[in-house]
Amino acid sequence: MQKKIAYFLTLTALVLALSACGGNNKNTENNSAPSNAEAASQEVVIKASSWEFDQAEYAVPKDTPVKLTLENVSGAHGIEIVGQDIKIRGNKSEVVTLPAGTYEIKCNIMCGNGHNKMVAKIVVS
Repeated sequence: MQKKIAYFLTLTALVLALSACGGNNKNTENNSAPSNAEAASQEVVIKASSWEFDQAEYAVPKDTPVKLTLENVSGAHGIEIVGQDIKIRGNKSEVVTLPAGTYEIKCNIMCGNGHNKMVAKIVVS
């Protein structure tokens, strides 16, 4: 009888623990994507390939939410906007708002011999 009670209590505790941990399991990336996309006034796609970005300079409006998308054409790349604590890894997007200025973009994933030459600019005006 005591084994049945112990088994029942253990099973009940396990069910409660699992329901508390996984009961509200939402994929926040997919759920937040539509609201982020709606908040962005435009999208800027940065294409990265072996040791270069597709443009030397990208234009972004100041104080306006913009969806930055990093698209890896070849290789594994990420970007970092220097001085803004913005980092995006390959084939992902992030909605950002930047103050006026010129910012350096650099690849933040070691991608080979030309990694250090992989830089571009974002001009925010």
